[in-house]
Amino acid sequence: MTFDDLKHAQRERLTFLDRCLLWRGVANRRDLIDRFKISEPQAAIDFKAYLALNRASPPTYDAARKTYVAARPHQPITPCSVDEAFDILRDDLVADVPSALPRPARTADPTVLSRLHQAIRGRCAIHIAYTSMTSGPDAGRWIAPTRFMSDGQAIYLRAYSFRHEEHRTYLPIRISPKSDFLTKPLAEPLPPDDDWNTKATIWLRPKRSLSQAQQEVVRLEYGFTDDRLCIVTRRPLEFLFDRRWGLDQDTTRLERDDIDYEPLDPEGA
Repeated sequence: MTFDDLKHAQRERLTFLDRCLLWRGVANRRDLIDRFKISEPQAAIDFKAYLALNRASPPTYDAARKTYVAARPHQPITPCSVDEAFDILRDDLVADVPSALPRPARTADPTVLSRLHQAIRGRCAIHIAYTSMTSGPDAGRWIAPTRFMSDGQAIYLRAYSFRHEEHRTYLPIRISPKSDFLTKPLAEPLPPDDDWNTKATIWLRPKRSLSQAQQEVVRLEYGFTDDRLCIVTRRPLEFLFDRRWGLDQDTTRLERDDIDYEPLDPEGA
């Protein structure tokens, strides 16, 4: 029996059990019963299946505590990231006031996104009504969408602005669904998007103003494997990266140590 041989529901339960052992260091049948509302016999079956799968670092049963204790080090049966730890460690699953801040509800209108996607596929310019954070709403503008991109939280649009005669980054959520969305074929090829066709290699280090001990903690916090952390992205995403990682704030614990720009082949970009 392999993990993939199991049904989806049981894979979910065994993954949770594996995470309990990894992050809490202990697990028992009650964890499964409370989490998935299953019977005690089913929880016993799940534990038996888990023990059969985890031959590399099987937990041991502590009769006094009536719980399984993880081996040290515990080797997860499926890949796991630290982002999953909080869901296992938190104790407010039924609390009225949660212990985690909600993420912004970054919405997007499906109609707007589909119109933009069709314009990209059809190599067309499209007429939209857009609200800028600097100049406010406009009566309409022509853009030529070229591709979508993301900062990990929101969807952005890369497009050529005929008004500004350059490639720019737009937020589709700021495009009015009431736009007329008129389209027209591009009369000629767009100018190259030099920024998009530039690879940005950003080297980060803990702020020099921090003590040596503080710098070491920052390296651990951000997953450094060396004295510097290397981030590779495209030049239009550089601004979004700074904002997402807080590099534009005075309280940031990181700073840029260097940045390299490398032109990319437009055909392969």
